[in-house]
Amino acid sequence: MKIGIDISQLAFPGTGVANYTENLVENLLKVDKKNEYVLFFSSLRQPTPRDLKSKIYNLKSYKFPLLLLEFLWNRLHRVPIETFAGRLDVFHTSDWLEPPAKCPKVTTIHDLAIFKYPETFVPRGGHNIVANLKRKLEWAKKESKLVIAVSESTKRDIVKILGMPPEKIRVIYEACDEIYNKPASAEATARQATEKIKKKYGIKGDYILAVGTLEPRKNLKRVIEAFSLLTGFVPVTLVIAGKFGWGEDIEKLKIKNEKLKILGLVSQEDLPSLYSGAQVFVYPSLYEGFGLPILEAMASGCPVVTSNVSSMPEVAGEAAVLVDPENVEDIARGTKEAIDRRDKLIKKGFERVKEFSWEKTARETLKVYEEACNTETQNKKETQR
Repeated sequence: MKIGIDISQLAFPGTGVANYTENLVENLLKVDKKNEYVLFFSSLRQPTPRDLKSKIYNLKSYKFPLLLLEFLWNRLHRVPIETFAGRLDVFHTSDWLEPPAKCPKVTTIHDLAIFKYPETFVPRGGHNIVANLKRKLEWAKKESKLVIAVSESTKRDIVKILGMPPEKIRVIYEACDEIYNKPASAEATARQATEKIKKKYGIKGDYILAVGTLEPRKNLKRVIEAFSLLTGFVPVTLVIAGKFGWGEDIEKLKIKNEKLKILGLVSQEDLPSLYSGAQVFVYPSLYEGFGLPILEAMASGCPVVTSNVSSMPEVAGEAAVLVDPENVEDIARGTKEAIDRRDKLIKKGFERVKEFSWEKTARETLKVYEEACNTETQNKKETQR
């Protein structure tokens, strides 16, 4: 097969979709020595990515502005991907663009937050993000031979909200990056790394960690309110790591609580040590398509408190404390419980994270490509009869 993949999201490093794209492609190239890969990349300002570990692919790189491709593909839906990538047997579309194709298409849908929380998608640089993503999903619904959902929860949302037939959807889980995997033999090294990170960010003593963009869906305001209920019982600092989406309410609460430390965006290199050193990781998001930070924390040896809604119970299994994300008292209760059960939850987390790997994701995705191609071939044969 000649497999085309849109890797344009690598122009936005640090995002969940960029992480998914990079790890998927690297592992496909590692496990699949039979098929040919054509990688499509377009960005007006960002350089062509050159850090993929394998070079067994054909990279088609262009400097088209995103607005042009959005207009051409998501609005007009003209000019097939083959115009830029050449002949393909299957094409895997990105999170943002849905070009027409002569070959069968596979689309990954990470979540449907644009339908559930459209207010969190702020227009930037002329992009109406909600309108564009809705157009993209409509084309995906009409034209994709198969759709990959990153969780059973996301699959249910796709069926309910988009009206897509369930038999068209394949669930393939994500995994966390290898830098989060903490071998038991590295305990002393991990402690040293944690002390170094704490010194770097000015963190004193024990701490509870929350990671996420400062915006309503991540529910960090309730995390802070829950923490204020614990301060008399748990002598720790609350550390929040994540880029600023909205910060006004957070800043007001910060004034009231000197035990709150907001780090802003933290590099991926520093996150494993931040997770590893935390007493507990609190992640009561209101909605996620998967919830990758749950696995990152578990792999780093940190107990997890997360929501009992959407995909999060599915990812956490029995290795986390589940709470009602809209109940501040329950978030506080769950956090205290996780601290009390810390050692047991860490062990359960290590076992749980073994069930997810990018190699497994790549092999299952390759099967979807093969299925899409075989279905197309079978349909053509039946048409010719």
